[in-house]
Amino acid sequence: MVNIGFQIVHVVVTLLFFIFLVATNAVIMVYAERKVMAYMQDRVGPKHYGPFGSLQSTYDVLKLLLKEDIRSKETDNAIFTLAPMVFFAPVITAFVALPFSPFMTTSALGTGLILYVALSSLDVIGVFMAGWGSNNKYALIGGLRSAAQMISYELPLLLSLVGAVMLTSVVSHGGVGSISFTDITSAQLNPWWRWFVLIQPLGLIIYYTCGLAETNRAPFDLPEAESELVAGYLTEYSGMRWAMFFLGEYGNMLIVSSVATVLFLGGWSGPGADLAFWHAHVTANPGGVFSVADLIFNAIAVFWFLVKVYALQMIFIWVRSTLPRLRADQLMQYAWLILIPLTLINILVTAALLLAVPQPYTLWVTAGVNWVLVVAYIFILSRIIGASPKGVTPPWVTAAHAKPFQPQTALPAPADVVPKPPTLVEPASTRN
Repeated sequence: MVNIGFQIVHVVVTLLFFIFLVATNAVIMVYAERKVMAYMQDRVGPKHYGPFGSLQSTYDVLKLLLKEDIRSKETDNAIFTLAPMVFFAPVITAFVALPFSPFMTTSALGTGLILYVALSSLDVIGVFMAGWGSNNKYALIGGLRSAAQMISYELPLLLSLVGAVMLTSVVSHGGVGSISFTDITSAQLNPWWRWFVLIQPLGLIIYYTCGLAETNRAPFDLPEAESELVAGYLTEYSGMRWAMFFLGEYGNMLIVSSVATVLFLGGWSGPGADLAFWHAHVTANPGGVFSVADLIFNAIAVFWFLVKVYALQMIFIWVRSTLPRLRADQLMQYAWLILIPLTLINILVTAALLLAVPQPYTLWVTAGVNWVLVVAYIFILSRIIGASPKGVTPPWVTAAHAKPFQPQTALPAPADVVPKPPTLVEPASTRN
């Protein structure tokens, strides 16, 4: 018999945890971003408010809460007002399907992966509404850029997750894969270190790259290009409405990192996250609805989950500090000409190996071939863009500057136009 009271407490505690995590994650990541980027760029970063400037982000939150909401009278009031809510609502809803631990999840949905993909595609509507409702050309261009970018990278993002789903059919379901986040996490728990990143590293790289584009982070931050569009679709927003977009961006970073943790990094698995071990060694309140052993296990599980999530979010900061912004044509070509064909190749190769290679060598051969694909992808991409760890100038830059600059000559005057002779001015020293 299900304990209704316990279920209600479970849902309330989990929802409060998710809301608290989304709110505090933005404050933590803003401070971490300032400090980490300052360290990478040989600067100090925040230092005046609190120990090592730790209260700077807290004061920024207070400033946004007290800031006056200013907007143009020419905006479309309904669309302009609804856009932040439409952008932020999917961020909170997506946490329904994410398992931070066996207890810290609201529902073990059997279609959690599909729900996540569906909700992630709704953010583009809020961004486009913000650009359209602002009645501002800079904001509109930013909204259109974001729509094109998110739609383009949605397809490789979804295809990059197929490999992890196929692995569940071999590991735990006897030929039938699962799109449940809980099932995918359970497939990586025996042993606890058998994470799918070891078997599908290419899937993680492509998913994380698409996650950068979906969250409008560098080098895919064209919708907010301050050198071209002032602030893109955020140009006309201020105060709490701007803060909702800002909170949604860091919430999307948290979701992308959480999904990557569930699908490729073993979810809550880690040293000490073993429920059988704690049940065997901790006997306090064994017959209760939630024993001490369950409490210890879930606390350790949430700890390891958050460690992996914040490690992935640190890569967001690392990439922003390292890579320059792409051009619009480069961004689209990278999605349609490189990522989508690569994900299709990964799906075909993984499916063929899982069907052709007999047990117990299936996972070993699949992992080896996937790592070869990763090396080939890095090599080919470095050849295309001309990247070099030695700092050598890329060949396409050398070719662009190989031909010396020749200024254009003036066009000849038409035949029927007789140029006037120049008027000579007598020097002042020769005048009488």
